[in-house]
Amino acid sequence: MRLDKYIAQTTDLSRALVKLALRNKRVQVNGQQVKDASLNLSPADTVQLDGETLRPAGPRYFMLHKPAGYLCATTDSHHPTVLDLLDEPNLHSLQIAGRLDLDTTGLVLITDDGQWNHRVTSPRRECQKTYHVKLATDLICDAEEKLQSGIQLHSEKQLTRPARLERLGSNEVRLTISEGKYHQVKRMFAALDNRVIELHRERIGGITLDDALQAGDYRPLSETEINSIE
Repeated sequence: MRLDKYIAQTTDLSRALVKLALRNKRVQVNGQQVKDASLNLSPADTVQLDGETLRPAGPRYFMLHKPAGYLCATTDSHHPTVLDLLDEPNLHSLQIAGRLDLDTTGLVLITDDGQWNHRVTSPRRECQKTYHVKLATDLICDAEEKLQSGIQLHSEKQLTRPARLERLGSNEVRLTISEGKYHQVKRMFAALDNRVIELHRERIGGITLDDALQAGDYRPLSETEINSIE
């Protein structure tokens, strides 16, 4: 993030006043006086204004429209991560609340509030998640009953929790589950002798992916959205 943008976000100063502060030698980065407003900061950099260290206001809560090809991880040596899509300070302090596979798209929640993250992801909370699913072949006629009763996944001892299925076409469905086992949606349909070819998450709890967000875009959550996770 640019130095002038960082200062504007962590103070009450306008961009014009930030540039004035830089010209007046009031800003230090890592203890060194800086006047370049376009300086790109790293997460490890420390910024001071008049000797006071600036820190982003927190906690922070974001929704991201994840594109395919991005990992839900903080760092990776082979693929870009969802954090690479955020233009925010202190990225290292952010956590991903509810991960998606590399090829899966849709809603990802990102926060630096660990307790809120736990409420989203803890199996005990049974936070519902809704997916739009495209399948390789037509879905079997009794899929609703099987999903409602629970599916026996390979290498799992217990059946999946009851899931709700809405048919959108012969091989296109909307599925709502309340748990998050490894590759769960793909494994559930594999158990029904089918294969997921496209998977897109639309909702987590009471938070629905904003239609205005294009793939790769993000925005802060509203107070109502934040409070919907109980």
